[in-house]
Amino acid sequence: MDNLVHPSNEEHIDRNMIKVEVNLDDISGEVLGYVMDLLFDAGANDVFYTPIYMKKNRPGILLQLLCSLEKLAEIEKVLFIETTTLGVRYYPVTVHRLERRFRYVETEWGTVKVKEGILQGQIVQRAPEYEECKKIAVHHQVPLKRVYEQVWRNGEVRE
Repeated sequence: MDNLVHPSNEEHIDRNMIKVEVNLDDISGEVLGYVMDLLFDAGANDVFYTPIYMKKNRPGILLQLLCSLEKLAEIEKVLFIETTTLGVRYYPVTVHRLERRFRYVETEWGTVKVKEGILQGQIVQRAPEYEECKKIAVHHQVPLKRVYEQVWRNGEVRE
């Protein structure tokens, strides 16, 4: 069962995941943002950067990402072509994914989708969708935090 394709919204364990990392120097923030977009387009599940100090105390960036084994070749291609790296490290990892369910909360400015994380049938995470909250904030010229506050206050969710 471990190697089966799971519906993305059901709780499951992914055993064929890879954590990829590279040390980067002499690369601008703009390029890093571009590379992040390319990596997501190539199938990365998550991409993040951490400031580090490399040999000779040079400042650099540790780029790390998570992807499925099937996406590794495309991910490596992006890293070698678009960054300053000369080597890619990767490690097998196992990922426990929560069941995901979407609900909707009414605000005075419109409806916001809320993602719920479910562990063994119990809701353990709940988060409004940022892009929807941002769109409401911009359109209605209200602070983003007010949109979030109203989502949490109105908390009554509907399917």
